[in-house]
Amino acid sequence: MGVVETLADRNADFARTRFTEGLRMMPNLKAIVIGCVDPRVDPASVLGAEQGDIAAIRNVGGRVTKRTLEELVMLRRVTQAAGADLGPGWELIVLQHTHCGITLLEDQPELLTSYFATDEEGLAEQAVSDPRAAITHDVAALRAETRLEGVRVSGLLYDVATGEIETVVAP
Repeated sequence: MGVVETLADRNADFARTRFTEGLRMMPNLKAIVIGCVDPRVDPASVLGAEQGDIAAIRNVGGRVTKRTLEELVMLRRVTQAAGADLGPGWELIVLQHTHCGITLLEDQPELLTSYFATDEEGLAEQAVSDPRAAITHDVAALRAETRLEGVRVSGLLYDVATGEIETVVAP
């Protein structure tokens, strides 16, 4: 059996046993987690969130890039179109992790400058090899985004060796 067939079988089990009918489009906890695509760091799993509790944006490194900011602004517009607002009362959580694969790309500035939409000078600010500094940088970028005023922003570091999170930047 191939991967698609395995996943389809698992979905059938999910639909029968764990599907929650009537979930709203807006997350119950009014939280959006920005995290890494690394399968060890599924935001809902590591944070103990139930289906419908959080929304997640995942990318390489769990980084706040220009594209991430554009997605958040688009999500705010979706929220407004649904009759609410992604503003006061909402939380943005940057969730990065130890031993992230993005650190393996440090010697490829041409790739990283494109990803972060910066030049080689600006690349140092991205702190690719230091997750705590990267979290601090990304939280600051979110807090500076005027189109997301009123949203609480925090930064967490997940340790892939212990399964625990550390608050690097409090809300």
